[in-house]
Amino acid sequence: MHCPNCKGKDIGKIGNQQFYCWNCFIELSVLNGVFDVHQVEPDGSLSSLNDLFSEEERKPQW
Repeated sequence: MHCPNCKGKDIGKIGNQQFYCWNCFIELSVLNGVFDVHQVEPDGSLSSLNDLFSEEERKPQW
């Protein structure tokens, strides 16, 4: 699997269909076959980064 942001492969599983990129520190969830991409804020909340990527870029590359 590759990160849609940094294209890195250092992805860890943190939950059911939830992943974390250790290169660029974003959280990824697979919903309907497409990554839902979030940045983890200092207070622990999540900010969506989906608007930065096309749907094609957010498709998981297993």
